[in-house]
Amino acid sequence: MLQRTSGAYSATQSCWSNADTSFTDADWWRQAVIYQIYPRSFKDNNGDGIGDLKGITSKAGYLQALGVDAVWLSPFYPSALKDGGYDVADYRNVDPKIGTLEDFDEMVASLKDVGVRVMVDIVPNHCSDDHEWFQAAVKAGKGSPERERFIFRDGLGENKDQPPTDWECTFGGPAWSPSGANDGQWYYHMFDSSQPDWNWNHPDVREDFLKTLRFWGDRGVSGFRIDVAHALVKDMSEPLPNWADLSKLTYHKLQNGNAGLIHPLMDRDEVHDVYKSWRRVFNEYNPPLMAVAEAWVAPDRQSRYASAEGLGQTFSFDILLCNFNAGEYRKTIEHGLKASEESKSSTTWVLSNHDVIRHATRFGFPDVRNENLPIAVHDYNKLVKAGKAVDVETGLKRAKAATLLILGLPGSTYIYQGEELGLQEVLEIPDAERQDPIFIRTKGGEFGRDGCRVPLPWSAGGAKNFGFGDGQKAHLPQPEWFDVYAVSEEDKDSDSTLNLYRKALKSRRILQGEEKLEWVPGAPEGVLHFKRPNGWEVVLNTTKDAVDLPAGEVVISSTPVTEGKLPAETTVWLRNN
Repeated sequence: MLQRTSGAYSATQSCWSNADTSFTDADWWRQAVIYQIYPRSFKDNNGDGIGDLKGITSKAGYLQALGVDAVWLSPFYPSALKDGGYDVADYRNVDPKIGTLEDFDEMVASLKDVGVRVMVDIVPNHCSDDHEWFQAAVKAGKGSPERERFIFRDGLGENKDQPPTDWECTFGGPAWSPSGANDGQWYYHMFDSSQPDWNWNHPDVREDFLKTLRFWGDRGVSGFRIDVAHALVKDMSEPLPNWADLSKLTYHKLQNGNAGLIHPLMDRDEVHDVYKSWRRVFNEYNPPLMAVAEAWVAPDRQSRYASAEGLGQTFSFDILLCNFNAGEYRKTIEHGLKASEESKSSTTWVLSNHDVIRHATRFGFPDVRNENLPIAVHDYNKLVKAGKAVDVETGLKRAKAATLLILGLPGSTYIYQGEELGLQEVLEIPDAERQDPIFIRTKGGEFGRDGCRVPLPWSAGGAKNFGFGDGQKAHLPQPEWFDVYAVSEEDKDSDSTLNLYRKALKSRRILQGEEKLEWVPGAPEGVLHFKRPNGWEVVLNTTKDAVDLPAGEVVISSTPVTEGKLPAETTVWLRNN
């Protein structure tokens, strides 16, 4: 059975075997394709309207045929689901609505059998207000050791009935909520009031997360995605700044000339001491576990999270924030490759995830230069509310081209469930059925992220819940137009988005090699053209007009190539060896 190379634990309950040589490569993640599964919306096996682990297990063959190297599971832990599972009540268990630990082991074994690794989401910035430690903190009262594990402060005013500061939380509304014990104290939450932030200066918190990492490592996971990795360690020393001063230190401001400023809540140097201790745990395993940081930080700070002494890899969201523009893409690619060289990590590329508008829809809107995630969401709201229609055909065409671009780059690619179907954002969710706390806390001012979290369509032709589950209605409403995106329809269409992804992922295994590229000089304006060391070439035409196609055998193209021309808004892979 799989064992750590140090420490006392022997994973007797693990489903992994030392004889499995295909899972011994320590560098598997460097150029992997990792498929993000939002478990509640992937596949419902028991018919209760919520996706589950057995549903994932049932689709192991689908994931194998798609050609991914690993899956990353968004949270499946016990949760009141006030933030889609990112309000974690127990880090070392499975939500009964999603399955059991035995179901988890079965899923890991089934995916391993088809050559797919498993990564899980770790949410270390905050927990659920249902977590036993937070419940104990509220009951223990002011000044108790239990409260020191979180961030409690006395309120302002004669009766201490005003929050300690005027800070706002990321989801809208105040960032402080009353303790609930009628003692004049308030707790800090960067996100929803159901998600109290941990105090990462407390040794109990640090030790308990090491225990959590080992728990899942011992169950056979290959790595972790770290939620809000840049925000764990905070400087909460008095006097606390006001919101106006704190807002001057945003990601946008920092990357535009104020990089020397230190934010009291985000991207502090001390956070890397946490990740060094995590790396020591990762290295107890053979091969070592990997981790990727969700770190929305200034570009010159990203490589610190990706260091070999820390998490090892960080998401580069920069290409997600680009318009469909050759100049923006080239600048972002060059920065990403430089950063990966500095950190000795590999670059990451991602166009969609559970927090942003699906890129097939995003590219169908007028171009918007997004500087960070909240602006991306805000612009989407503004466009919809202004009555701007989505150009579905253009959006999908650009989405396919952008996908072939990032799959042709050195480094690893993260894809989000449903993007392989060309799935559009669901815009028409009734207000009464929305679940995202962003929508709730802004009183409908922001739509939130429900539109990219609608359960997947597996079957067309009148299948109940489009094949997502054969019982209760899906937990988010699926629109009628899902029929044309169903797996059953795309599977039999050789020109479908699904089959484009399958072909690209299969071809990519041949394309992989040294993590370098060489720009080909003389490309027309609006065209990107680069070579990989194995002789393959990638050409992207972002313009509205066809251009001459460079010499070479066409391996794959996002739209059909005819008469020696590269069509508008198209990417092609060429082979010249």
